[in-house]
Amino acid sequence: MKKNHNLTFNILRDKENSYAHTLGLRFTLPEYLKQVYLSFPLDLARINGDESWTLPMPARYVVSKEGTIVAADFDPDYTRRPEPDKILADLSTISI
Repeated sequence: MKKNHNLTFNILRDKENSYAHTLGLRFTLPEYLKQVYLSFPLDLARINGDESWTLPMPARYVVSKEGTIVAADFDPDYTRRPEPDKILADLSTISI
């Protein structure tokens, strides 16, 4: 993806969603969703690197330059995300 889109920054990849699992942010797709995904031209097993049929929950972390997590947001419902004002307030707590 980095090469195809001429990106100048690194992209994090969590093969097999193993780090998401460590953080408690991985879930297994129920059978009915697995069938929906199989109808798409999307090979989740290839993308994940395993046959687990798992996906990570959306999560957002604000990390200081020192590597300290100063804010974290996640929700099993992927449609609920932090409001921009919350993100800006979290970012204002760190020096860039």
